[in-house]
Amino acid sequence: MPAKRVPEKHGADFIQSVVIVGGGTAGWMTAAALSELIGRDRLDITLVESEQIGTVGVGEATLPHLRHFNTRLGINEHDFVRQTQASYKLGIEFVNWGQVGEAYIHPFGDFSRPIAGIDFYHYWLRAQREGFEHRLFDFSLPVVAAKGNKFSYPSANKASLQSDFSYAFHIDANLYAAYLRQYAEARGVSRIEGKVLDIELNQSSGEAEALVLEGGWRYAADFFIDCSGFRSLVLGKVLATPFIDWSHWLPCDRAVALPTKNSGPLLPYSRATAHRAGWQWRIPLRHRTGHGHVYCSSYSRDDAALDTLIANVDGEPLADPRVLTFTAGRRSQAWVKNCAAIGLSSGFLEPLESTSIYLIQIAIMKLIEFFPKRQAPQQKNRDAFNRHLSLEYERIRDFLILHYHVTRRQDSEFWNYCRTMPIPDSLQERIQVFQELAHVPRYTNGLFLPPSWVAVLLGQGAIPKNFQTMVNIHSRDLLHKELEKIKQSIYQAAHSFADHQTVLDKHCAESPQENTAAQPWPPSAMSLYGVFS
Repeated sequence: MPAKRVPEKHGADFIQSVVIVGGGTAGWMTAAALSELIGRDRLDITLVESEQIGTVGVGEATLPHLRHFNTRLGINEHDFVRQTQASYKLGIEFVNWGQVGEAYIHPFGDFSRPIAGIDFYHYWLRAQREGFEHRLFDFSLPVVAAKGNKFSYPSANKASLQSDFSYAFHIDANLYAAYLRQYAEARGVSRIEGKVLDIELNQSSGEAEALVLEGGWRYAADFFIDCSGFRSLVLGKVLATPFIDWSHWLPCDRAVALPTKNSGPLLPYSRATAHRAGWQWRIPLRHRTGHGHVYCSSYSRDDAALDTLIANVDGEPLADPRVLTFTAGRRSQAWVKNCAAIGLSSGFLEPLESTSIYLIQIAIMKLIEFFPKRQAPQQKNRDAFNRHLSLEYERIRDFLILHYHVTRRQDSEFWNYCRTMPIPDSLQERIQVFQELAHVPRYTNGLFLPPSWVAVLLGQGAIPKNFQTMVNIHSRDLLHKELEKIKQSIYQAAHSFADHQTVLDKHCAESPQENTAAQPWPPSAMSLYGVFS
């Protein structure tokens, strides 16, 4: 059959048509963003997916950045929470990572506030050497609130202690994709049900020209976005873009997932519990709890990994276990010729720090920023996009490796390998700077800011040799007294928050249109550490 083409749209500077290959979270986030931020009058958007092909989505823990994405699309947050069976998330608890029996929470917020321009944790490091008994994590409002099963929106008053944190969500990824499908189709996106058999290339340019579906249908477009997941149908299979394997640094290559009925209180944080050959996630949603065991097949049999998972879940299983296989790494380029890959078709990093949806989001926003134009060279746009995505992947990669490498565990071959393995120079340098100076250089671009590195390094027992000398100007008694005062103010603020389940019940019972002066509504989307935008 002839290729489907559409009448020319307004705004001739831009390309006229895009085909998104694959649905799921990546496909429908892309379709929704293009339809809203570029618009139906400037671009014809078609998404092709097949219900015969399942998605990876097993429930997702997210980062605060998703709030900004939803805000850009004009999505009502309470409606989003209702429709995706979401719960709130203040951070991630890591159990058994530094040593068996230890635990800490990586929060969406800093540790207290700087004193005299010096980061708070330097004062804590000094006090800790002097016998101060409280942990650094006692000075994090989101940590204390999370452990008390409390939640509240951050304050918009920057002078308030309650403005120093952010929050994210635990969501059902499949429900989020369905929610965005409805959103995108209402804005003119066309959905085609069909299984892709082939992608035709232009013989002279090597660019993609059309999808060939079962039944002979062909769909042509100016630009293709590969959201086909691990199959990477366009970028990987047809355009043969090399895959950069990082499994020597991130050796886990399998996961077994199992949803269960909710058991106990609905916690406002995820949990990652380290086992002998990997780790287990726990993601609490309103309608179920997601569990999964990520492991390395070189150090654990599949049946042993499943036994470990089943022995450590709470609640009655709702489905049979589901096995996933993967390799950590990324494509050497995410945009090749007239195809950009978004999501798993571009690369995979395990969900240890809930970065999957963030990587989708940042790729979408960068694609829109460098969106191709008609009759214009695209090499600079491609290079900028690829450079930025490569940096995002590599910096997240380093942060994930940090969790495995900075450990004192010696109870299994897996942990002995992780503790002693050579690591990227970029990560080695950051660890050495922290060990010597208690300093974490701030990225100009990249996801994780210094407080996140501090949380993992100190949470897993990597205590630096030194701290800033300026903290020594205070006497021991004065410093310890001030720290106790700060801790009490944080505990009082956290105690003032409402029960997490109570907050969810209230927000999910309200109409999206309801808006009264007495009703607390979500603050503007903010960065990870309380900067409103």
